[in-house]
Amino acid sequence: MRRLLLLRHAKSSWDQPGLADHDRQLSPRGHRAATALREHLRGSPSPPDVVVCSSAVRTVETLRLIRTALPSSTSVTIDEALYGADVDELLDRVRRLPSAAARVLLIGHNPSIGDLAEMLAGHGDHDARASIAAKFPTAALAVLTIDGAWTTVARGAATLEEYWTPP
Repeated sequence: MRRLLLLRHAKSSWDQPGLADHDRQLSPRGHRAATALREHLRGSPSPPDVVVCSSAVRTVETLRLIRTALPSSTSVTIDEALYGADVDELLDRVRRLPSAAARVLLIGHNPSIGDLAEMLAGHGDHDARASIAAKFPTAALAVLTIDGAWTTVARGAATLEEYWTPP
């Protein structure tokens, strides 16, 4: 059984209108949400052993703020291809995860990260799946379990174990 955690970055700031989208930092609200997420992750019975994170400043900042809740042995990869990736590209990236990785945290952007959660979650709490379909807000986390290898991950093949949104 594999576990895939899909995280949308925390809320970013729009205070600098001329700043490139890739370079936007977290807003104060984003910092609060990432801190709440960090505390939520501290209680996880099976934390990720691998993190794959978009290269955008707001995703890297989100990772930095939650990092202390992850084991020190967690491997981290900053992947430039995740910035701007569509849902099919994210699915392809999941299928290329290392076979030795049992629990992976993927940190990305909407709409694709929410679309991936919706696409994969064929089982699990119906209301939570409906909530994901309706909205995948900033700092939202979907935890999915998957039977089989990463290479075989397919639409509807995962079970939604948890859907967390910041308070």
